[in-house]
Amino acid sequence: MKEAMFYQKLTGRKVHCGLCRFRCLIADGKRGICGVRENREGILYTLVYGKAVAEHADPIEKKPLFHFLPGSRSYSVATVGCNFRCLHCQNYSISQAEAGSLRISGADLPPAEIVRKAVAAGCSSISYTYTEPTIFYEYAYDTALLAREAGLRNVFVTNGYITPEALGKIRPWLDAANIDLKGYSEKFYREVVHAMLGEVLDSIVEYKRLGIWIELTTLIIPDYNDSDGELKGIARFIADKVGVDTPWHVSQFHPTFKLTDRHRTPVATVRRARQIGLDAGLRYVYEGNVPGEGGENTWCPGCCELLIRRYGFYIEENRTRDGKCPSCGTILDGVWT
Repeated sequence: MKEAMFYQKLTGRKVHCGLCRFRCLIADGKRGICGVRENREGILYTLVYGKAVAEHADPIEKKPLFHFLPGSRSYSVATVGCNFRCLHCQNYSISQAEAGSLRISGADLPPAEIVRKAVAAGCSSISYTYTEPTIFYEYAYDTALLAREAGLRNVFVTNGYITPEALGKIRPWLDAANIDLKGYSEKFYREVVHAMLGEVLDSIVEYKRLGIWIELTTLIIPDYNDSDGELKGIARFIADKVGVDTPWHVSQFHPTFKLTDRHRTPVATVRRARQIGLDAGLRYVYEGNVPGEGGENTWCPGCCELLIRRYGFYIEENRTRDGKCPSCGTILDGVWT
């Protein structure tokens, strides 16, 4: 256990957590929505510090990040828990199963050991992923500081519900993030995610304002968030509030967890979403979870040359030179070296 960051002590041994945008009011002996921050006699503790439930050296493209050190590997770590309750969670066995349970699983893996393993594996960065990095913030924060000292970058794969104060504190050591923009209606967020869309939109804008490289992902679920109106809304938001230089990944849904009654997203729907993004002026829109269909490739926004050809999480050809198109010299948006 470790005392948590970002909380306020109140009367009656209650505490007010300020880590994520739920800002939970937690009574003595209770936990927040995330299930891994507990009030014990007026002191808020994180129960997952140093308790890794998953670790692996992944291609950075798996995050997915296509414009951040492409072709590199990222050492990925997670703890149990999440502050969302997505009906379609792909990692529900570690994000949801133990919320509210007294037992916190995970192997002992201190921050220094994560950095050592990342360096030994030839990784260029450490990704805090699989579940929600916000809920193991203290663990990620301490690791990120050591990672930077070792010459590694730091990445969040996140639902975008961190508070501005928590994001601001880790910002000097946080280099990139892939943020899920799961839909574009409060109804969808309320019923499928159990959160608020407006808070996520504000968080995305804050990431951008702070200068953190971001890419956005939308998992397209048939009959839930696949209408033209909703997809056009996301595309307009990105273009108007975040920037046309922001990559948008539109991904195919696979039935899982509590949405096993939905069918897999048709490739035609994913392709339609990509076209909607391009029509809105976005420079980089990618199709996810449909390898070999061509929508994973990066094209020069200047001369339309094929620059990076991908298959799934892997790069088959990269013609860029220090982030530039070799044909016309156009500088690609992103972090390339």
